Amino acid sequence: MGTQNQTGKVQTVIDLIEPTHTGPTMTHEHLLINFSCMLNPAPDATAQKLSNEPLSMANLGWVMQNPYSSRDNLLVLDEQIAMKEARLYRASGGGTIVDATTIGIGRDPEGLARISRGSGINIVMGAGYYVGATHPMSLSGSSEDEIASDIVRDITTGVGNSGVKAGIIGEIGCTWPLTTSERKVLKASAIAQKESGASILIHPGRNAQAPMEILSILREGGADLTRVIMGHLDRTIDSLDDLKQIAATGCVMEWDLFGTEISFYPLSDFDMPNDPQRLKYIRTMIDEDLGENIVISQDICTNHRLTHYGGHGYGYILEHIVPRMRTKGFSENEIYALTQGNASRLLTII
Repeated sequence: MGTQNQTGKVQTVIDLIEPTHTGPTMTHEHLLINFSCMLNPAPDATAQKLSNEPLSMANLGWVMQNPYSSRDNLLVLDEQIAMKEARLYRASGGGTIVDATTIGIGRDPEGLARISRGSGINIVMGAGYYVGATHPMSLSGSSEDEIASDIVRDITTGVGNSGVKAGIIGEIGCTWPLTTSERKVLKASAIAQKESGASILIHPGRNAQAPMEILSILREGGADLTRVIMGHLDRTIDSLDDLKQIAATGCVMEWDLFGTEISFYPLSDFDMPNDPQRLKYIRTMIDEDLGENIVISQDICTNHRLTHYGGHGYGYILEHIVPRMRTKGFSENEIYALTQGNASRLLTII
């Protein structure tokens, strides 16, 4: 469990806060991230030229359709732009952002602390590791218990000498099929959850079978699945039967790609839903009495989705999706649960 003073509180990069003080919360975002590991090389000379150009209005249309083929688009590293975006999120009514950037994709504890102080929003930082391709070589020689101890230390003591503490385990990166290293990190995350009292946030592999396999590994490791968030369902699951099977484990379902409305998903052969379709999935799950097991977010991890570059920004759900929910008959209690209540519960250290 968490340290005595952490129990019952939400750990941000600045301090502990009361769960009632989180405000509207995005549970899966990236304020700073080096996502170059996801570069999808352009196939021909013309596209390669675009791939190497700085992001601009001249190539924004191409980048929107090929977000992982633009090198510049994958480097979300400008702290001043992140500060401006966080302030805009606060102006839209936002209170908290979970920064899911973990080890391997540029986690920056001190940068996040500066952004939090400068913008006035709460930031909850992730602990743990992204997908196997980004794992440090040293991880191969570490045991599950050693990895778990490192995760727990990030939560209870802080990252390195920064004094900045994580407040959630994840996003824990998984591919399909799982690598040996990813399995080890999953098992370590289950141990760390029991020792720290923090929830786990999962990035599943791009296969419909991936979520259940991951949940099985976590369950075998003793994790509390009611405090496991299964992310990226938007690009992983399109079957209601599969969603109900995942929900039956007790885990929390996360639709976290709101604002991504390109039907072609460049990283797998999957037909990405649009926002109204996401709301239909969520409505169905709420009607199955699962409204307390859902969180939503936008997973901004590329520059083209920031307002600075013409994108929708972190306030998109609050500015555009919440009003749509009301027109579609979602109750205020349901909206509160989806945008604040459920997240606050999950971010509370137990």
